[in-house]
Amino acid sequence: MKPSEADLALVRGLVEIPSVSRREGEAVEWLVARMAERGFRASVDDAGNAVGEIGEGTVHVVLLGHIDTVPGEIPVRIEGDELVGRGAVDAKGPLAAFVAAATQRVAGVRVTVIGAVEEESPTSAGARHRATQPAPDWCVIGEPSGWDAVTIAYKGRLTLDVALSREARHGASPGPTVAEEALALWERVRDSASVGATVARSFERLDCRLEGIDAGIGDGLVERARLRIGYRVPPGMDPGELAVAAARLAEQNGGTRIVVTTQGREDPVRTQRTSPLARAFARAIAGSGGQTTFKEKSGTSDMNILFPAWGCPMVAYGPGDSRYDHTPIERLSIAEFGRSIDVLKGVLSRASDRII
Repeated sequence: MKPSEADLALVRGLVEIPSVSRREGEAVEWLVARMAERGFRASVDDAGNAVGEIGEGTVHVVLLGHIDTVPGEIPVRIEGDELVGRGAVDAKGPLAAFVAAATQRVAGVRVTVIGAVEEESPTSAGARHRATQPAPDWCVIGEPSGWDAVTIAYKGRLTLDVALSREARHGASPGPTVAEEALALWERVRDSASVGATVARSFERLDCRLEGIDAGIGDGLVERARLRIGYRVPPGMDPGELAVAAARLAEQNGGTRIVVTTQGREDPVRTQRTSPLARAFARAIAGSGGQTTFKEKSGTSDMNILFPAWGCPMVAYGPGDSRYDHTPIERLSIAEFGRSIDVLKGVLSRASDRII
């Protein structure tokens, strides 16, 4: 399904503006202006999010997608049916689809579209700010699921910074270097996390990875090493307990001083595929000729923050193939973008049937 020229211009224009996480200001102002042109009551909130509200009514639906991207400049262009560019899939395509769908007002429904900042940073400042606001009746998180699928579960995330320091030693001294101590500590943490790794379904498995290492740093008096360890945490597991366990393993390093700091944490989340919102998506997708697939993802999203705070019916949805996320070939099917707008319009029209 081909989107309108105005909707295609919206998504392309948004993708053309660089908005690496924590540097989203220009894209936010641009989106606020475009929403205002479409009749939204549009502004920038205290966290720097782009916020547009449209319609009146007793039912409130929040459509929240993130406007920031990971680094990496990709020349924006259209190749056949695809829009190529950083953020086309993750997640400006879903965000633009939200704006396009909500432009068509539904009687009795108030829709708030939010372009959230810092989702790609550990801070997630945009979603955390909105979590302090009253809960809506329904919330849709903008992430690529494919036009005929919705995401109902995400793993949690834990990122630990492990800093090692000790008195400087001569390079010929016996015993492990500080870099070797750091790697030995990583191996203990990894082996501890591998317990239960035989779980058949990957979504139910704890993943632990060494995301970064900086070792052998010294000033002549103290030598240092630093690890960044990342966990993907399945439902039923507490990220806080993992942090405590890692700190205990670090205590085994004798005279080397080790400080373990939590850099980011989100608990795993699962919502109901039988909720009124999920059923509305299933009907809207069927109405557009598709059959709904419910997905579980190993990454995280702003759902990990907002569902515990709001507890309302919530799913993640948006056009695009998540396999392109963060890659140098990020691209979005224009036809799929158009079909997702049609599905979202169907969902919003069904929200009017649910007067809380």
